[in-house]
Amino acid sequence: MSTATAEVDQTPGAPDDAPKPFTVTLLIRRFNPENDRGVYWEDFDVPMYPTDRILDALHRIKWDQDGTLAFRRSCAHGICGSDAMRINGRNRLACKTLVKDLDISKPIYVEAIKGLPLEKDLIVDMEPFFESYRAVQPFLVANSAPEPGKERVQDIASRERFDDTTKCILCAACTSSCPVFWTDGQYFGPAAIVNAHRFIFDSRDDNAQVRLDILNDREGVWRCRTTFNCSEACPRGIQVTKAIAEVKAAIRTGKTS
Repeated sequence: MSTATAEVDQTPGAPDDAPKPFTVTLLIRRFNPENDRGVYWEDFDVPMYPTDRILDALHRIKWDQDGTLAFRRSCAHGICGSDAMRINGRNRLACKTLVKDLDISKPIYVEAIKGLPLEKDLIVDMEPFFESYRAVQPFLVANSAPEPGKERVQDIASRERFDDTTKCILCAACTSSCPVFWTDGQYFGPAAIVNAHRFIFDSRDDNAQVRLDILNDREGVWRCRTTFNCSEACPRGIQVTKAIAEVKAAIRTGKTS
């Protein structure tokens, strides 16, 4: 295994001041349920440019070196959230993590997110995560219909009350960075609470109290230990810990406005 310091040949005809590729070493935590090798680390040397992403490196490995490497990705632009993984010990989106933002003098460690059942290589079973998400009723519940031809009007201030939590892309980076979730698979987790927050504080919704009752549970918001791991892990910059605190306050006071 080599470290990522050696330059590789530049593209023929490129100007002298063009960015030069380097050989970067990725250490990937592998697992294949179809064999008895168990979990192990495997290194790959990949030519990359500073502005390349870890997702680009994974593509080059899969396409050119080892077609059995398994990982999820879709939009590749930080919108779908499907390529969340641990990169150098931190939850990140592979499509948003640039090589130039990492220390390429050392191997880059890539592994699946924690706290969810490992299926293969960098892929985990997301069903426990989505089960918690569905349990908080993440949809608008309105008991009365708007006037014919009219919309449910909401002023700017009311929208701003929950605007931050509408940004969630369900990547599970926050939930799988939570030490409580790692040790207690029954905990709803930050992402479910964030999506409950989005509707609890929506002035058009009539089911806030139902969601507060759901989260006022031994596996609900009171399991949060305010470590801020979730806020640091969120690729969308959502203030997750603040949202959880606001849900706690709403349970205590019964006020959502």
